[in-house]
Amino acid sequence: MHVRCPDRLSEDVYREVLELLADLSPVVQALPPTCALVELKGALRYHGTDASHLGEMLRVRSISRLGVDVRVGIGPTITVAATASAQIDGPGGVLAVAPEQAADWLGPLPVQALHGVGPRQAAVLCDYGIHTIGLLAAVSPATVQRLLGKKAGRLAADRARGIDPRPVVPRALPASAAVRHRFARHTLDGATVRTALLDLVVQLGLLLRRRGQAARTLTLTLAFAPSWEKTRRLPEPSGHDEDLRILAYQLMDAAGLQRARLTGIVLKAEDLIDADQAAEQISLDTARESRLVAEQAVDRIRDRFGPASIGPAAVSPLHRAS
Repeated sequence: MHVRCPDRLSEDVYREVLELLADLSPVVQALPPTCALVELKGALRYHGTDASHLGEMLRVRSISRLGVDVRVGIGPTITVAATASAQIDGPGGVLAVAPEQAADWLGPLPVQALHGVGPRQAAVLCDYGIHTIGLLAAVSPATVQRLLGKKAGRLAADRARGIDPRPVVPRALPASAAVRHRFARHTLDGATVRTALLDLVVQLGLLLRRRGQAARTLTLTLAFAPSWEKTRRLPEPSGHDEDLRILAYQLMDAAGLQRARLTGIVLKAEDLIDADQAAEQISLDTARESRLVAEQAVDRIRDRFGPASIGPAAVSPLHRAS
């Protein structure tokens, strides 16, 4: 069962929804900020009913107790269940796809509807005439790998065929991750502030990669009187320093600081997902690929010698994010 709550649901209410899911099955995997997975095999025998009825039970309880109408997708695999929950029209409902009907149900859907296929990947597939999940399933996996890359192509080809061996893993992931810096005195120097921000970017990126997570949005909070806060969405979920740095610098530039006396900075990654759910888009940027390889090497150095063993250099006052 894949459960989608309404967008912008508060963290407290989301946790209450997870508690309702735990009443149905002991195997619940949180997918912050608004989704969750539930393993139903043992729950069906325990409750003595079918999956659709459990989905309706969940909806009734969430509406009556929390005032939240959820969308529930049920299927033989995580991919089918998540795709089903995204196909429900309106604020809520239950869509159950039987194992023997999964291929026929997926086939006519547009390729971008397949859970795990990002918009850029879908655009590449459509450019080559692969407009539906059925056509994607009919194309040889080797061809899909040439179009999307080795790993992403293999996953897309397998999931279009209904192959998804991932289990539901009981887990409650943090909904966000934040790093903070407090200045020893009121700070006006732009170079000092940007250097502190870059250091937070490195700390946050390392924290996300160690957790195996990627962020969809980034929030920058500047502490002075009064405080300033702004949130922007990443183009694609990421836990890499370069992607976080570019957006963090854009947020800092948006603050339009001139003579503000800063006392602290908070950089917060939100809407976290598992890193393996972040689509790896096609890239011909060799410089970016080199940076990612270097980032992995730096992470290994920090793991061995400590987080402070290597860090960013001071930033020039004239430096701007590209």
